[in-house]
Amino acid sequence: MARPALQLSLQFADATHREHLPRHRVARWIRAALDVPGHIAVRIVGEEEGRALNRDYRGKDHATNVLTFDYAHEPEVEADLVICAPVVAKEAKAQRIAIEAHYAHMVVHGTLHAQGFDHEAEDEAAAMEARESALMLALGFADPYRRARRG
Repeated sequence: MARPALQLSLQFADATHREHLPRHRVARWIRAALDVPGHIAVRIVGEEEGRALNRDYRGKDHATNVLTFDYAHEPEVEADLVICAPVVAKEAKAQRIAIEAHYAHMVVHGTLHAQGFDHEAEDEAAAMEARESALMLALGFADPYRRARRG
C-alpha cells in the first residue's frame, strides 16, 4: 500500500546528531505514521530553544523531547515537530537505547500527535502507545514501551 505524500522540511538549529537524522530516514519514519498527505517541518533544537518553546506554549519551564504544533489534520496534516537534541540524548542513554531509535520514536510520536492522537486520558494513551509500538516494530526498532509495561 502506498504511503501518503509528504512535504518535509528538516531543520537543524542543533546539528549534534545530524548523522543520525538523514532526510530519507526521517521521511520514512513520518510516512509510516502518516494516514493522510502531510506538510511537516521537523526542527532539531538545543535545550535553550526547546525550553523556551515548552515554556511559552505549554507553560512548562523545561525542555521536553518533542513538541508538536499541529495546524490542520485534514484533508492534509500541517504541523511542526520540534525535537530537543539534548533531551533525546539524555533519555536514550537512560533507557539504554540507540539514539537513532529514540529519534525515530519521537518523530513517530510527534506525527501521531499531528494527526490528533493524544495521551491525556488513559484509553487514549493506551491506543496511542499501541499504535506507536506497532509502527516502531514495523520500522525495525524495538517496542519503545516494552520496558515500561514490564515494570
